[in-house]
Amino acid sequence: MPNTMLAVVKPKAAPGAEIREVKIPGFGRTDVLVRVKVASICGTDLHIYEWDRWAQNRIHPPLIPGHEFCGEVVAYGDEVTSVKEGDFVSAEMHVACGKCLQCRTGEAHICQNVKIIGVDADGAFAEYVVIPESNIWKLDPAIPQEYASILDPLGNAVHTVLAGEIAAKTVAITGCGPIGLFAIAVARAVGAAQVFAIEVNEHRRQIAKEMKADLTIDPSKDNARAIVAERTSGQGADVVLEMAGHPDAIRTAFDIVRRGGRISLLGLTSKPISLNFSEDIIFKGITIQGINGRRMYQTWYQMTALLKAGKLELHPVITDRIAMQDFSKGMERLKTGEASKILVYPNGTK
Repeated sequence: MPNTMLAVVKPKAAPGAEIREVKIPGFGRTDVLVRVKVASICGTDLHIYEWDRWAQNRIHPPLIPGHEFCGEVVAYGDEVTSVKEGDFVSAEMHVACGKCLQCRTGEAHICQNVKIIGVDADGAFAEYVVIPESNIWKLDPAIPQEYASILDPLGNAVHTVLAGEIAAKTVAITGCGPIGLFAIAVARAVGAAQVFAIEVNEHRRQIAKEMKADLTIDPSKDNARAIVAERTSGQGADVVLEMAGHPDAIRTAFDIVRRGGRISLLGLTSKPISLNFSEDIIFKGITIQGINGRRMYQTWYQMTALLKAGKLELHPVITDRIAMQDFSKGMERLKTGEASKILVYPNGTK
């Protein structure tokens, strides 16, 4: 094995990133060294690249970003027992402390002391990445590498969709970024009666159609509330999955949910927003859920089962495939709004 590798490095507290030759990371007795086959770009990576306010408050360069990937086990510590060389793996990149109340009561996905690989520690935009054995997820070789590299955001979609009853329900999704698009596939796979996709971006609405949403709505031009009411006999959507985090999208979510319905909130807001608690929540008797990450490891079993059963067609969401050397071009492409999931290949092949 060589001593060095190529990696995307955030070298300093400023916009941008560089491709650098760095040392292959060392690993401890309970760690696994993985050769990255495919990684994928997330909106979080764009925040880090652009060095916005969130990144300035969270990231401590130098850092190798990247928290969505799949790869092959090449080495491991002497206390590792669950994997062997050559195993095809991905990983849950939220590393829980295992000691707080949440971790000890089955809610490690909202650990008080969580650290994220690719955000708080070096990640997967590199030829090799180190993962704690406890976070490794072994994969069936039949799962395509492209799908294996996007399990992190797919898991967010699975967690959001399956946070309540979904079969035979009318589902509306506000915000059709990659996670919202994945949620269309998941909702259909588990028996949703109708799926509405609400999105201002024309490119994303087109992909939503390819993902077989029953209806796409442009809320900047169309009356989403009236359209959903018409398609649901005046009731509104049973379930609304809010994936945008934009105040207008959140407003739409509360407008279109039926009385007694469910709103599951995954999209992150950049600032506080106002709601009419009496009219929007209390009088309607709705259930509101905050969704964070993936349930460890219930969500992983659920999405693996759906993939192995061939229930999910995700390829329309994958719009770009680039060599790691072209990482900066990929980030510029993402900013155009015309790309969804961008896959990154460390070895330059596709």
